[in-house]
Amino acid sequence: MAEAVAIDPKATLDDIVFANRNKAYGAYSLRKEYPKIVTRALIIGGVLFTLGVLSPTIISVLTPEAEEQAMVEVDLMKLPPPPIDPNEPPPPPPPPVELPKVNTVKFLPPEVKPDEEVPEETPPPAVEELKEAVAAEKTQEGDPNAEEVIVAPEETAAPTKVEAAVEAPAPKEEEVFTIVEQQPEFPGGMSALGQFLSKNIRYPAAAQRANISGRVFVSFVVNTDGSIQDVSVLKGLGFGTDEEAMRVVKSMPKWRPGKQSGRAVRVKYNLPINFTLE
Repeated sequence: MAEAVAIDPKATLDDIVFANRNKAYGAYSLRKEYPKIVTRALIIGGVLFTLGVLSPTIISVLTPEAEEQAMVEVDLMKLPPPPIDPNEPPPPPPPPVELPKVNTVKFLPPEVKPDEEVPEETPPPAVEELKEAVAAEKTQEGDPNAEEVIVAPEETAAPTKVEAAVEAPAPKEEEVFTIVEQQPEFPGGMSALGQFLSKNIRYPAAAQRANISGRVFVSFVVNTDGSIQDVSVLKGLGFGTDEEAMRVVKSMPKWRPGKQSGRAVRVKYNLPINFTLE
């Protein structure tokens, strides 16, 4: 008969498994300490996870809040003037600028004097001389590229006949812009422009017979008063459509002129015109 073995009621599973075996081998110690190690690992992991989740809240609590700076309106017209040191000497005046001399021809305006005081007459300069020189009190040679400096006299006198005979330079033609701050506009806007074109365009008979349809690109300049000029065709279809497009553009009413820096300017405008057969 098998011998009965008495079992301690307080014995654990490890004690039963390792009964009558070498417990100093190492496996017994590992199995016996395993629950404690697992519990310790779970506690440490839970603490680290909780710290990771709560770290933004902890940082926001520990970090002092930045003070909000209110916006303050400053009136530049009411700012006090900068302090001026009365002991500081004033800045020196700028050095005189020596202007280049221009070619001049001696020509004195007529003056009424007694006969005995009349000096020897000097013939007036020819028109060819005045083209390359300026009338002055004496004749001198200067830089031909220098510009004449006009000094305002103390009393304004009427221009002499010679000064009136000098032809004034022609006025400079206004610049034509392609891009401006405020583009020119047809009266009533683009919808009114579309209605005007559809009402006034007459489809050329040659284009109808040839079954021609498409777009004609017309370029023109809107003047400062809104009038239209310099009408030309950039890309046409032919068969009379180009001439018809130019005719309709020239018959348009005045536009609202384009503006640059608040001033009306001349603007070049490109307009596509559709020719579609119904």
